[in-house]
Amino acid sequence: MLTATRPSGAREKPLMGARYYGADSEDGDRIDDPSEDALFMMISDLNDTDNTFVVIQPDEDDPVWYASVAVLEEGGYEIVLRDASRSEHEVTTATSIGDIARDLIIWLACRHYPGRPPRKIYDF
Repeated sequence: MLTATRPSGAREKPLMGARYYGADSEDGDRIDDPSEDALFMMISDLNDTDNTFVVIQPDEDDPVWYASVAVLEEGGYEIVLRDASRSEHEVTTATSIGDIARDLIIWLACRHYPGRPPRKIYDF
């Protein structure tokens, strides 16, 4: 029988939330560091009664950026992208959930995350 052992003095890692950001919907669903597919699912689950929005933001006390997707009464979605550190504030509307999820992932990739290694820039 094999058993796992830990070197003496080693401690268990504490459970942590999202490494970079989390997505929370009005109905209480949460996904840490969601993929494009997970965002697609969360947006697909929105409705105009009790689950009208999803907010994506870093897991910190006073986040400098956020993105939100909300259901519009007339159909479609309102997307808000706000990053105070870059003086960005964009509000758009869209109907394609796939396009919204893809655009969110691209926007999220450009945000600053404390503790994330710096991005390498290659000059080809």
